Amino acid sequence: MSTANPASAAPQPEFSIKSLIMPLMAVIIGMIMVILDSTVVNVAIPNLQGYFNTSLKAIQWTITGYTLSLAAVIPLAGWLTDKFGAKQVFLTTIALFTLGSVLCAIAQTSDQLVLFRVIQGLGGGMVAPIGMAMIFKLSPPDKRGSVMAMLGVPMLLAPAAGPILSGWLIGLASWHWIFLINLPIGIVALLVGIKYLPNIERHKTPALDIWGMILAPIAFSMLAFGMSEGGTDWTSTRTLTGLIVGGAALILFIIVELRQKQPLLELRVFGSSDFTRGVILTWISQIALIGSILMVPLFLQNLLGYTPLESGLTTLPMALGSVVFMPIGGRLFDKVGARPLAFVGLIIISTALFLLSRVDLESTRTTLMLPLGMMGAGMGLSMMALNTHVLNSAPRRLVSRVTPLTTATQQVVMSFAIAGLTGYLTSRTSHHMAEAGANANMAQSSAAAFGDIFFLTACVAAFGVLMSLTLRKPRLKDDHNSDGTEEKPDAKMMMGH
Repeated sequence: MSTANPASAAPQPEFSIKSLIMPLMAVIIGMIMVILDSTVVNVAIPNLQGYFNTSLKAIQWTITGYTLSLAAVIPLAGWLTDKFGAKQVFLTTIALFTLGSVLCAIAQTSDQLVLFRVIQGLGGGMVAPIGMAMIFKLSPPDKRGSVMAMLGVPMLLAPAAGPILSGWLIGLASWHWIFLINLPIGIVALLVGIKYLPNIERHKTPALDIWGMILAPIAFSMLAFGMSEGGTDWTSTRTLTGLIVGGAALILFIIVELRQKQPLLELRVFGSSDFTRGVILTWISQIALIGSILMVPLFLQNLLGYTPLESGLTTLPMALGSVVFMPIGGRLFDKVGARPLAFVGLIIISTALFLLSRVDLESTRTTLMLPLGMMGAGMGLSMMALNTHVLNSAPRRLVSRVTPLTTATQQVVMSFAIAGLTGYLTSRTSHHMAEAGANANMAQSSAAAFGDIFFLTACVAAFGVLMSLTLRKPRLKDDHNSDGTEEKPDAKMMMGH
């Protein structure tokens, strides 16, 4: 208990960031490992297709399954930490993620790889929310801003490094190493965590929402499956089964959650129209992001013949644009609010996607890097502003439940976007092949299909531009009553993986 006292005014320099360096390192190492795995696989998709001799629609489930399993466990983070303790759960999730990574590296079939990616996601989903909550509690109130900003670094740099690291490892060795590299990183994270993470006191464990736990994964996974199959044939038995079963489970899930006193996801917060508009805009941004972050590496490698490393370097401007403009967006938010930033950011994003929709087999690296840099800048300006707006818009009594809700729903929307856009790509390729008839060229048809994908996501972003005009600056009630003891969610925690 003696470590709590130095946070008083006199010995403040003694209780500096230095005393939090090792706990920070444990959390940052774990977060970097998990966030990297959200982007390294994008560059490896063509290699995985070739290695397992399977279709894009089948192999995309290595990403969809991962994001769905992330979403499934995020709402459980709070309950598990109250039940078993933050340190114990954090270390267990790191171990599970590391084990899943090793299993992915030795997968013999694409189905095995999807299963092992789900195991990875079940471990990785709780690493960021639990790690950030621990550091938040350990930080003195007057230093929380700078400490949480340090935790924001891996969220910015890991997505940038992921495609480059993946391309380098695949070029140097094989795709197996994008997963094997997590073994030493995971071991280091465990050792540092065991030694330096403190045991934080547990709270009274709330009742566990069993029906919510059962219905949510069924609803989300079946809907994603139906959307994936729908890209090929919206009337097929597989498509209709996925959509009907998923839709029914989703309706039941919503009914159960609204009647629960302690629901898995606090859906009542959608009663705030300001909150709902903000969340829908974050979903629109996620769909636009997936339209580029997943499809661009596929286009570069499958059609233009780029190596994985060249593909990763080509997408680097998007990550750099986000790194540069996110702090700018954060500073401007305090002055102008979310509406101007979301408006300008989504205009930049939709313009970038319209430029990408003109890609063809003659496209050069330079013509692609400019719109990708614009994508990053638009995301940097709008994403943190929208997340902060969502937090500010939530009813005060529900604000502590907002982070798991928004993070989980963003992961679900990402999985839907991946499944839907991959299916749409297959459908549009077939359409262009049939349209060309006897003169059909597979490469040209595929390039035209990629253009259709970018055009569709550009239209989604353009709708977001119009919707951003409806944002209002929410009234901040009771913001001043927190003296550092009340735990408020942080916008960085809502950025997903």
